[in-house]
Amino acid sequence: MTTTSKFAEIAALAGEPSRAVILHALMDGRALTATELAQLAGITPQTASGHLARMIDAGLLSVIQQGRHRYHTLASSAVARMMESIMLVASTPGPSLRKLRIGPKDLALRAGRTCYDHLAGKLGVALLDAMIKEGHAELNSEAGAMTKTGVALLMHLGIEVPMSSTKTDSKTLRMLCRPCLDWSERRPHLAGAVGTALCQHSFSQGWIHRIDGTRAVKVTSKGSQIYRQAFRIDLNAIS
Repeated sequence: MTTTSKFAEIAALAGEPSRAVILHALMDGRALTATELAQLAGITPQTASGHLARMIDAGLLSVIQQGRHRYHTLASSAVARMMESIMLVASTPGPSLRKLRIGPKDLALRAGRTCYDHLAGKLGVALLDAMIKEGHAELNSEAGAMTKTGVALLMHLGIEVPMSSTKTDSKTLRMLCRPCLDWSERRPHLAGAVGTALCQHSFSQGWIHRIDGTRAVKVTSKGSQIYRQAFRIDLNAIS
């Protein structure tokens, strides 16, 4: 059970500017060293180590030891969802605030980005919309399922995802997928095992590539062809 003190501790840890930068930097699913995170946050390695230790103790971060190096990652997808939710609230202007001007880097993030281990932004939302429209997926506010045509599509593309043994009906196979509310689009994109597998496959097949220094991703010409043909999404609406 969550206590008030634990809630306050997590909120305080995530709310400190340097720690917020560190959590933000790990939202793309990569593992980074303390030195790399210190550089990103603009703080000394010693200060970063202190921040990292506190977030590890609180369960926000995990450490992977590889040889002499220690790599830091978000502890779970729940932490990533927390960050996405905070960004959603933070990006909603109050009634007295002017509309924010969006810079080029923000436009790239809105077009397509990684949200921990799955795709977000206009690209992520468009993929989910297309899968639902074509009858490949069925989602409610909490969870989802892939239909048999959706399973066949993923298999055709070479995407392997785990499937539960429960059949909801003759047309639908339960799969580990769920909606994740997108902070920039205010609509869900696809998360869970299906979202993870689709994101990983998109990178490995060269359908998308990272834009250096950000979580933003860019669709390649190969990816444009696949997304249009397989998912029937309008990429003109994404750019």
